[in-house]
Amino acid sequence: MSARRTIVLLFGGRSSEHEISCVTAAGVLRAIDRELFDVIPVGITKRGATVLVPEEDLLSFRLEAGALPTVADNGTRVLWPASLDTRSLTVIEQEGGLRSLGHVDAVIPMMHGPFGEDGTVQGMLELVDLPYVGSGVLGSALAMDKHVAKTVLADAGIAVAPWRTVTRFELDRDPYLVERLDEGLSYPLFVKPARAGSSVGVSKVSERAGIPAALDLAFAEDSVVLIESGVVGREVEIAVLQGRGGAAPRTSSVIGEIVFTGREFYDFEAKYLGAAGVELALPAEVTEAEFAAIRDAAVRAFEVAQLAGLSRIDFFLTADGPVLNEINTLPGFTPVSMYPRLWEESGLSYTDLITELVELAIETHR
Repeated sequence: MSARRTIVLLFGGRSSEHEISCVTAAGVLRAIDRELFDVIPVGITKRGATVLVPEEDLLSFRLEAGALPTVADNGTRVLWPASLDTRSLTVIEQEGGLRSLGHVDAVIPMMHGPFGEDGTVQGMLELVDLPYVGSGVLGSALAMDKHVAKTVLADAGIAVAPWRTVTRFELDRDPYLVERLDEGLSYPLFVKPARAGSSVGVSKVSERAGIPAALDLAFAEDSVVLIESGVVGREVEIAVLQGRGGAAPRTSSVIGEIVFTGREFYDFEAKYLGAAGVELALPAEVTEAEFAAIRDAAVRAFEVAQLAGLSRIDFFLTADGPVLNEINTLPGFTPVSMYPRLWEESGLSYTDLITELVELAIETHR
C-alpha cells in the first residue's frame, strides 16, 4: 500500500456488547499504522445516534470492572455518503454547521453482537458503497445466528454439538414444553441466545430444574434460544484470515486453549474483566494431527459460511476430533484478545494485522 488512506473506525452500537466494542476500537486506534492511515472515529450510541468522537476520548477507553466505556451523545451527527457519486462523510457540528470529513477509503466496523456483526451494519455500508473490513451481509448474518450456522455447518459435514432450538412464542403456546426441552440431549446443558455474543445471556445447567431460569436469562437477549448438550473436550480457538487474490483462507500457525481452573464456563467476566478461574494457553499443546484437523475444519467452515476478512473459530477438541462450537466474524480485537494474539504468535503483528485487513477490504470491494 503506497497512498495514504482514510479509514472510518466504527464502534459502539445498540447491542449489549457496546462497551466491548468501544474498548476494541480504542485498541485498534492505538495500534493502527499512522504512517499509512488517517482515522475518523465514528461512534454509535446505545440509542443509535452516529457521532464524531474525538481521538483523545476514544484513546481514554479502558476495560475496567464497574467503569465500562460508552459512546456519549456529544450532539454531533455523522452523515454517510449522500449518493454513489461520492465517498465523503459529513458531520453536523454541535452548533448546526456542516463540515466535510473528506473521502473515505474503507471502514473498520469494530462492532460486536446484534446491529454490528449480524449483517445490518454491513448492509448499510453496501448501500453507500464503502469498502469495509470483515464478512459481508450473508456471512455475517449466518454466523451470528447460532441455529442457522449449526444447521448449515452440520449439513456440510462439520461436527457440531447436539442442540435444539426454541422460541419464546413456542413456550407461550405450550408452557409444558419446557419439561421436554432436554429430550435427546446430555447434561450439562448450555442455554444461550441464538444471536448474541461474548457469552451474554448464557447459562450452564446441570439439571432440568435449572432450565426455566436459564431460559429467562437467554430470552432477555433474543426471542430464539438454543439448548446444547455439553461436549467433553478441550476448548480451543484458531484464527482465520481471508486469502489474497481468491486464494484459500489462511490460519494462524498455532491454536489457543481456554483452560478452566475453577470457573464453570468462559463467561463475560472471565473473557473481559479478568475474573479468576480461567487461563489462556497460547500456544496450546496439540499434536500435528490435531492441529491439522482443527485447521481443516476451520477453513471448511470459513468457506461454507461464505466469510471474508477475519474470523475466530472455536472448537471442542474431543477424542473423536474437533467439534465446532462457534464462529466469530468480528472477534475480540483488543491487544490481549485471542485473535490478534494468535497472529502475533504466528509472526503477524497487531499493527500489520490491521493493515492486512484494510488491504483485504479494499482489494475485494466491487
